[in-house]
Amino acid sequence: MRAEASTPEQYAVVAVASSAGGIYALIELLGGLGADFPVPVLVVQHLDRRHRTVIADVLSRRTELAVKLAEADERIEAGTVYIAPPDRHLLAGPEGVLSLSNSELVHFVRPSADLLFESLAGAYGDRAIVCVLTGSGGDGAMGVDAVKSRGGTVIAQDPASAQFRGMPEAAVATGAVDFILPLGEIAELIRGLVGNDKK
Repeated sequence: MRAEASTPEQYAVVAVASSAGGIYALIELLGGLGADFPVPVLVVQHLDRRHRTVIADVLSRRTELAVKLAEADERIEAGTVYIAPPDRHLLAGPEGVLSLSNSELVHFVRPSADLLFESLAGAYGDRAIVCVLTGSGGDGAMGVDAVKSRGGTVIAQDPASAQFRGMPEAAVATGAVDFILPLGEIAELIRGLVGNDKK
């Protein structure tokens, strides 16, 4: 546990990773954050790279936050959800500037939660919150280790509540997870951490 108490200024970004079963989980989580959520949210959801995606449209209808596909060189803003485009790794650099990469697959996936989380660990350190939701495979586990090593906060969906247990189980197995919660309780926790615990 960190010595100092959390303050609203402590956290600057939230990142969420999901795969199989993730659309429902993202609807539940993002819908619970509220319109006045004070930090940006970055999302890696494994998508079929052979088809145009409508995930931003689907999610924007179920949350009060602005939702868009991330673009290279844009600066992230509070209250906006940035989704990694299909077949592109999403990275966040210093001062919240995004980059996209078509470098090789990581653990057979692109976008990779590991790469996003590792970039946040480097750019934000203890001001980052990352969350691993439902999904098969182990994407995100290396990334949560990196975030934790830099003092960030790590959340995992309770594998027992996940439609697919692989990703949250792999995250929990690292020993780097601070909070393991059912899906329905994660948004409230995140709001509290960033000092926005009113819905």
